Amino acid sequence: MSDKRVITDERMMSAKVVRILLGVSGGIAAYKTAQLTRLLVKSGADVRVVMTEGAQAFITPLTFQALSGNSVHTHLLDPEAEAGMGHIELAKWADLIVIAPASADIMARLAAGMANDLLTTLCLATEAKVLLAPAMNQAMWRHPATQRNATQLTDYGYRLLGPDQGEQACGDVGLGRMLEPEALAELIQEAMPSLSPSAAPQPLAGKVVTITAGPTREAVDPVRYISNHSSGKMGFALAEAALQAGAHVNLIAGPVQIAAPKGVNLLPVQSAEQMLAASLSVIDQTDIFIAAAAVADFRPANAADQKMKKQAGQNEMVLHLVQNPDIVATIAQHEQRPFTVGFAAETQDVEIYAADKLVRKNLDMIIANDVSRTDIGFNSDENAVTLLWQHEGMLQAHKPEQAAKQQLAQDLIEHIIAQFCHLKQK
Repeated sequence: MSDKRVITDERMMSAKVVRILLGVSGGIAAYKTAQLTRLLVKSGADVRVVMTEGAQAFITPLTFQALSGNSVHTHLLDPEAEAGMGHIELAKWADLIVIAPASADIMARLAAGMANDLLTTLCLATEAKVLLAPAMNQAMWRHPATQRNATQLTDYGYRLLGPDQGEQACGDVGLGRMLEPEALAELIQEAMPSLSPSAAPQPLAGKVVTITAGPTREAVDPVRYISNHSSGKMGFALAEAALQAGAHVNLIAGPVQIAAPKGVNLLPVQSAEQMLAASLSVIDQTDIFIAAAAVADFRPANAADQKMKKQAGQNEMVLHLVQNPDIVATIAQHEQRPFTVGFAAETQDVEIYAADKLVRKNLDMIIANDVSRTDIGFNSDENAVTLLWQHEGMLQAHKPEQAAKQQLAQDLIEHIIAQFCHLKQK
């Protein structure tokens, strides 16, 4: 771990003691979790360990008891444990749940919503953030079932840390290794502000950030609509990053299948007109507006009151579409104009179109991404973008490496804050 990540005893004495529930599932990587436990305790966290039956075949509960300084929990209905800290109290106790290693089996059971042992029960019963460190054979990780489970868990709001690439215990080489304990400890510290030395300053404290996210649905009739493939993941990741920077966050979300970050003011909408109305309702209190939603450009001029039935011999249907309001342009022209950031989802000449949109819509910054790529963008857990803005009449660009949307959101929020503060100082 780099020196800048080391947390001094003096710092931790003044910080809130973070309560981490560390789950250990069955896998050879469980031996690494012993070192992770030591690092988390050394950082000042109060660590309680929960082990599955499979985990105990690789490492003993006594090891974790010695390293954590707390009794290890192994059974769902242990009368002695229930008399002390029962499983529901344990779920409420945790500020953060970390499962390392997270085997293919535990991921499948969590994705299915099962509660057939102590660890899965705790994950269902908690309101704490859950981090998973996948660890399995490379073929198991690549299997469509595991990939489906990983996507489902992300949609639930769980965050995956890894897996890593490299040689595995079975001799295979590929993606599936658990991240090293030092790398996991850094990511865990970043997820918990009171553990992270870099998170003490909150540059957006006292500021309001409003973010639009997800698709819009434009009704054709009561059962049909026009929409797009946006999952909302990028906007939700930006909302979480803004929260961690200390902001009060309004999240105006179209219909999505993921849970909103805990602590945001969620304003669910369906159509573009509803999204604009919600945006205008909070504009007077908004300091930064980020338009991450994929808003439908057009809507049916008149949505039918009843389901439109196909008639005998009918071979085509013509819909009369009209233009939707341009939400980000409306906000950028508003009398109470906040610092305004747009998105440009393009399939060709991405940066050229984005630069034109930046000027034409009077934006402060714009985030451009190529939605024609199947490995990033819509419905993907990763993204690659270019952040553009004007500085003294010159176009500036920041192009971070392709990364998980949560990691990318942290980078983007940092750059948005820097430009926001720069303009405020002028």
